[in-house]
Amino acid sequence: MLLHFCPAADWEAVPDGGEYRTASLDEAGFVHCSEYGTVHLPANALAEGRTDLVLLRIDPGRLDVPVRWEPGDPADPAGVWFPHVYGAIPSTAVISAEPYLPGPDGRFAPPRPTFGG
Repeated sequence: MLLHFCPAADWEAVPDGGEYRTASLDEAGFVHCSEYGTVHLPANALAEGRTDLVLLRIDPGRLDVPVRWEPGDPADPAGVWFPHVYGAIPSTAVISAEPYLPGPDGRFAPPRPTFGG
């Protein structure tokens, strides 16, 4: 399962059967994604305290574009790699979109994995 956080309004703007795109897709050629144990790292670095985010759970088997695991940018000294989706994400590949809220201190924690979807 791949994870991607974004403002709820961005996800809600995707029409049924449409594709989710990000500015990074246009600028860098890919959509930044994470996994359960790492999604909180970019969330805390880029969106600490935000309460308008959703967490998209993406089934990589439903993508028709490449997914490449690459080092974070800037390269993380701990060697954390992230999945990058090299194309738009079809809404049919998104298994769920749920609120992704920070804790009382404004920081995000890793979400609980879901099984079977």
